[in-house]
Amino acid sequence: MKFEDIKESMIKGDYDVAVIGAGHAGCEAGLVCARMGMKTAMFCTDIESVAMMPCNPSIGGTGKGHLVFEIDALGGEMGVNIDKTFIQSKMLNTSKGPAVHSLRAQADKEQYHLEMLKTIEDTNNLDLIEAEITDVILKDGRIAGVMVGTDAYTARAAVVCTGTFLGGKIFIGKNVTVSGPAGLPPSTELADNIAALGIPLRRFKTGTPARMLRDTLDYSVMKEQKGDERITPFSFLNEDKEYDKEQISCWLSYTNAETHKIILDNLDKSAMYSGDIVGVGPRYCPSIEDKVSRFKDRERHQLFVEPEGLNTDWMYIQGMSSSLPEDVQADFYSTIPGLENATIVSPAYAIEYDCTDSLSLKPSLESKIVPGLFCAGQFNGSSGYEEAASQGLIAGINAAASLKGMEPLVLGRDQAYIGVLIDDLVTKGTNEPYRIMTSRAEYRLLLRQDNADRRLTEIGYEYGSVSEERYQKYCIKKEHVDSELERMKKMRPGLVKLQKFLINHGCKANEENITLYEVLKRPEIKYADLEEIDDETRPVLTRSEAFELEVMVKYEGYIAKQLQEVEKLHKLERRKLREDIDYSSIGGLRLEAQQKLNSIKPITVGQASRISGVSPADINVLLIYLEKEARERREQN
Repeated sequence: MKFEDIKESMIKGDYDVAVIGAGHAGCEAGLVCARMGMKTAMFCTDIESVAMMPCNPSIGGTGKGHLVFEIDALGGEMGVNIDKTFIQSKMLNTSKGPAVHSLRAQADKEQYHLEMLKTIEDTNNLDLIEAEITDVILKDGRIAGVMVGTDAYTARAAVVCTGTFLGGKIFIGKNVTVSGPAGLPPSTELADNIAALGIPLRRFKTGTPARMLRDTLDYSVMKEQKGDERITPFSFLNEDKEYDKEQISCWLSYTNAETHKIILDNLDKSAMYSGDIVGVGPRYCPSIEDKVSRFKDRERHQLFVEPEGLNTDWMYIQGMSSSLPEDVQADFYSTIPGLENATIVSPAYAIEYDCTDSLSLKPSLESKIVPGLFCAGQFNGSSGYEEAASQGLIAGINAAASLKGMEPLVLGRDQAYIGVLIDDLVTKGTNEPYRIMTSRAEYRLLLRQDNADRRLTEIGYEYGSVSEERYQKYCIKKEHVDSELERMKKMRPGLVKLQKFLINHGCKANEENITLYEVLKRPEIKYADLEEIDDETRPVLTRSEAFELEVMVKYEGYIAKQLQEVEKLHKLERRKLREDIDYSSIGGLRLEAQQKLNSIKPITVGQASRISGVSPADINVLLIYLEKEARERREQN
């Protein structure tokens, strides 16, 4: 809608930023804009959708845990909120190196929603409005506000965080319902109006398993999955906190040949296989129909039975999403050990929704088509709460930064998993719901959970997303670790004492008196062990400080090697590209490269090098072109 068509009587509110949606992306976007001093309105079709967990009632996991630590380091809320509301916490991949350690916490989904809602309501500059956005308002081609029916709310920037609500349809067998997740009202009119602006839309699909009553399950035939005895919090604000709370167990079971036969015999009734669903589903979170069909040699598939909260009897059957009819679901679930007599209170379903082609976005997550319109979460083609929250935070920071006249925050692939996630979306694009994984990060030894604050908190403080309290806490931790590292590089325990210590800890005796720093490099030695041979007054480090210090020492060589690789990347990232370059005019570029570069408009040579269809030879041509341009400018001056 054009701003010129808005009458004064239609205007119901005047804001700096309008956030469309209040899921995990919307919550982070709204909170960070408000915290950065922007008068912000956050719109949702239903208050129940605020930080809702329509699928898995958990936060974190492999790769995803890294995102939550990074969100927290930048001043986001997800880590703080799950630390308040978890009912089980577990560090995954502890048998492997620290780069892939990933924290996962089971949430009390109702409390998670209520705590986030309370945080939003208590935040200055932030209004939560229950209303469906039907259109955006443009003035001179830029965002000037949003529409709720015939009511207008003016805003200088907007963040689209529609999740799976935009054009949402739920499928259970042949039963199709126009709906958002969990039966909440969808957003229908907005999709048409967004498409009319020239923003490309596509259909994606995701799904969620059934919920069952707790007391109708037989836990004696399932394997218990307990949480960690010592809890690691997600938020750096809580890393010194000792948690003393009873954790709730999850349970592991498996499908079998009978389960698979029922599913295969009824594939024609699945909305996924009947052709009713046109959206593309997530490769890394397939439905049980997909698993059984694609992996017919597998005798069984695992599933986890997870509690949804302390004050509910609902259990979530993780790993068993489906779009089969309810009666077929009842049949195949009843063949699984522990679920034979289960009462299904909510069947599994698939949900199809509208999202944009992420190649239409700048690395700042601003639309290339509509200035002032930022996009985040599943609207950008990603899947998962953590991926959504990451984008919501960055989109919110950049919406506020644009109004303050600041340069956009664009995190590099060497700086954060968030940088990897966004770069993959806006540079490579995605043809299916995108999920972060540790394998997507080239520099994952640099991007550990434990050092997310060291990588990102100063950046957040510079942009205004990190509070003074959080920043000072980070500075103290950094000083503790850095000063102890320097002390250890100077401290030598004495040769006799050192040899005895090493032999007692199963190490080969050393012939020279080395420093504590060098002693700690040995895989058998922990930082706590060094107290035996430390003559000086040792500083009292927190558990998190000691762990970060250990990793920095033990992996120093590997880290240095990755930093050398990063420097090569930086040389290309430092070569900026103008937005107005016409790549079709550059002789020597292949036609495909010209088309891709003109379409994506990369902001650096580094980003250009990661575009599918742009070869190393094309990059060399581009570098020669830039050198020629620079030489001509020097000659003119």
